[in-house]
Amino acid sequence: MKILWITNALLPEAEAQLRGQAEVKGTGGWIPSLAEKVCKTDGISMSVAALSPLVKEITTIQGEGITHFAIPSVGDTTYQKCYEEAYRKIFQETQPDVVHIHGTEYPHSLAALRACGADKTIISLQGIVSSIASYYMGGISTSEARRNITLRGLLRPSLMQEQKEMAQRGEYEKQLFRESRYIMGRTAWDRAQVLTINPQITYFHGGEILRTEFYEGKWDYNKCVPHTIFASQAGYPLKGLHKIISALGTVIKQYPDLQLRVAGRDITFSKGTWKDRLRISTYGKIIKGLIKKHNLTGHVTFTGNLNAEEMKREYLHSNVFICPSSIENSPNSLAEAQILGVPVLASQVGGIPDMMQGDEEHLYRFEEVEMLAHKIVQLFEKQDEIDTEPMRQVALKRHNPEKIIEELIDTYKAVMDKH
Repeated sequence: MKILWITNALLPEAEAQLRGQAEVKGTGGWIPSLAEKVCKTDGISMSVAALSPLVKEITTIQGEGITHFAIPSVGDTTYQKCYEEAYRKIFQETQPDVVHIHGTEYPHSLAALRACGADKTIISLQGIVSSIASYYMGGISTSEARRNITLRGLLRPSLMQEQKEMAQRGEYEKQLFRESRYIMGRTAWDRAQVLTINPQITYFHGGEILRTEFYEGKWDYNKCVPHTIFASQAGYPLKGLHKIISALGTVIKQYPDLQLRVAGRDITFSKGTWKDRLRISTYGKIIKGLIKKHNLTGHVTFTGNLNAEEMKREYLHSNVFICPSSIENSPNSLAEAQILGVPVLASQVGGIPDMMQGDEEHLYRFEEVEMLAHKIVQLFEKQDEIDTEPMRQVALKRHNPEKIIEELIDTYKAVMDKH
């Protein structure tokens, strides 16, 4: 069986070869983990195509068991006809039995579908931009965003413009759903989104393999740092960091040793030079203001970019992991925390309730920061009494690599049988 994947970014081994590096830190995730196992499956011949700013023409890179194709990137906020031509050329060269498009967030996915044909193509859902665009601001009003506009905000797209761009990409995504025959998702939420747009789609369930590092290790209260909270993303309002900080303004009154650790670069540039501070974004300025308002200076740390092992260390050292997004489908960060047995709190949005079945008491409404604060305090108070093992076992079963690979190959066969 010959499989052609279309991904949003080059897999790490291909990017590393183009850059002349042994490893590309900060890239990867569940797609490379899945690719590694699929390409080792008996009877599978695998190719992967992705856009890249590192090449000026279609470039072939031979990896371990995978042939990679890097396509010159010329922008991906509007439909580019040249992508359609590039994917068609790769399709003709590889002659795949099945094409698997990973993600619908960018117009190149629509170009790939049109180039390869809907009859042979299955599309995996990640985020659904046509649905999440309206949640992008995370409850931040237009007036608040304008009050916090920065020099960087004047020179680059504002939060409102970013939201508008997402909505525009969402129109291409809707067209992709209208033209598709086969979709693979994993939550009741994503199924509802696509079937509302195209009821004729054949929907397959497909789980996600986590990065290898997270299948080993287990959280232990006696080895964590008490009253330390970990959040995995904070770059834009949808991820909800501002809601955590607002809640912590209450929590710190009871727990003055409270610490919040946030994966990624410091968007507040709190330790930067005056030149660095000119680079602060509107959202970064909002976060900086909230930290000061709630007396959290010195209690919020941005870790910088982390690889899988470093992320795992943060999970295991934390007292609580919070997934505070205004909308999500099935965040891998939540899955990683669950599979390690870390106590979690999560906003009740999108597909998250599917992942929290059996642990509903630790869900809260995204906008209710008072309830978030209350649940954080509850976890701190009875931490050593909480049994996370049942949820850990659910996560281990949900992300079982062998089961997921078997499910995926069965889906490929089903698509082949239909044409």
